[in-house]
Amino acid sequence: MRSHKDLHNKLLQIDGKGYKSYKEISGQYEFDNYILSIDSVQGDPFASPSKGRIIVYQDVAKFPANLFDKAHKNTAVCDFLTRLFHHSIHKYYNRVNGSGKSGLLFIDKPGQEILRRTSVIIDDKALEARFEVGLPAAGRRILAREAIKIFFTALPKIVENTLYYKNINASTLKKHVDLAVDQYYLRNELKKKGLIAFIANNSILPRETGISDKPLTKGAAAFISPKNLEVELILPNKGKITGMGIPKGITLIVGGGYHGKSTVLKALERSVYDHIEGDGREFVITIDNAVKIRSEDGRRVEKVDISPFINNLPNGQDTEKFSTENASGSTSQAANIMEAIEIGTDLLLIDEDTCATNFMVRDKKMQKLVEKDKEPITPFIDRVRYLYENLNISTVMVAGSSGEYFNVADNIIMMDKYVPYDVTDKAKEIAEHENYNKNNKSFNNNCPSRILLSSSFPKTHRGIKIKAKGLNTIIYNKTEIDLKYLEQLVDSSQTNCIGVIIQYIAKNFSHSEMTISSIVNKVYKTIENKGLDSISTFTGHPGNLALPRKHEIIAALNRFRLLRIK
Repeated sequence: MRSHKDLHNKLLQIDGKGYKSYKEISGQYEFDNYILSIDSVQGDPFASPSKGRIIVYQDVAKFPANLFDKAHKNTAVCDFLTRLFHHSIHKYYNRVNGSGKSGLLFIDKPGQEILRRTSVIIDDKALEARFEVGLPAAGRRILAREAIKIFFTALPKIVENTLYYKNINASTLKKHVDLAVDQYYLRNELKKKGLIAFIANNSILPRETGISDKPLTKGAAAFISPKNLEVELILPNKGKITGMGIPKGITLIVGGGYHGKSTVLKALERSVYDHIEGDGREFVITIDNAVKIRSEDGRRVEKVDISPFINNLPNGQDTEKFSTENASGSTSQAANIMEAIEIGTDLLLIDEDTCATNFMVRDKKMQKLVEKDKEPITPFIDRVRYLYENLNISTVMVAGSSGEYFNVADNIIMMDKYVPYDVTDKAKEIAEHENYNKNNKSFNNNCPSRILLSSSFPKTHRGIKIKAKGLNTIIYNKTEIDLKYLEQLVDSSQTNCIGVIIQYIAKNFSHSEMTISSIVNKVYKTIENKGLDSISTFTGHPGNLALPRKHEIIAALNRFRLLRIK
């Protein structure tokens, strides 16, 4: 292995040369207490920045093994160090000058959620921090002395204050890990206690703005549970905690406009992930396979059995293997539910504001006017209890305009100025004189075998090129995969990861004759056993990846317009 002096000398040798001479610095260099690995070098100052890693062996880093000996604790430590590395860049580095992306220095920045990432990895042997750097240039001429400032002044200072246990705030790190332990424990306790979600008292659910995920700090009402729904739990580190436990079954959240109904639902849908301290939702926990359901006009559907909800279409189209390039509100919502069942869910989260009205309910006047045999849609209200009683799939639903669901709900919570009240008895009293005709028609519990065909992944003369663009879009060659309605996709690095997974599936499973859900499960198992690095096409720095759930992976595949199912 070359020494840091070799890197210094090489940089001086290529000073002022054409930018492509930077390729000569690729490789690993030994510094006093760590290894610098320059894994890929950009070909142009305006191209994507170069990728590098800092490797510190544990005999130097000395992070106690009991901090990262479980998967959820390991994720928390890596999250903490990623945030600290990001903070240290801003504290110890003044960007050097140059053209294009010259002088950029960054690490994948986490948001409010704590996700498994590739930005930092740690085990009992070593610690790695993966960063990106824009190698400095004037025009396309190398500015070696500016690069030396990055590699020999800024990075050593950042490493010293981030990756050595003796130099960090150990109590703050322990607090971060302890929170992860409590969240992990609480999520497991939900199942034992027959709950699908928990909102701790004094949680802050409102967000700063409609486009910010940070908590509202001024004038936000703290959440306080109705007494009859309040549960008490003893966490390993925090100790006693009380809050609202939402039991299995059908729960309605009602109330006037702007009183906090959708705010509660949004908190629940985001809380399939853990949140950092100070977020306000640290102890808002939802079972991790909950899926937000909505209508999605215009999405593609490929051979999905929507017959439990839609049958006898006027054109005679098969709804047991339903396909369309342009789904309606009702067919898209039916497909979204059936696809969630296919990959596995125990909880549907629904806001009537984003639903197809004709899919949710048919009132009595409409039933009298349009005879049942002329209506192909079996509304969700006729299926919601069957889903729970036969498939153990609960529903939490926001309802502000229709009381039709009072008859089928187990619990009804009214939000009044962001304060929840249990109004189940009152709502049931209002509904008791209404006749509700329960639909007992059988539901196909077994999703059909949707086997992936190799024709799903056409190649150009250059093979397959996949690129993520922000949070909501993946480009497969020239085909766009639109993810904007996947409301539980929370980080652009998750989108990057889905793109990498699609490429991995195309390479390894396109001829497998396996179902789409089996493939996703197998890929997920590989990630769990070997890490996110194992699915990346890059050696060294694997790119900025954060682990999505299976549900968002399969949702992206289902929205891929080239997808072909046998």
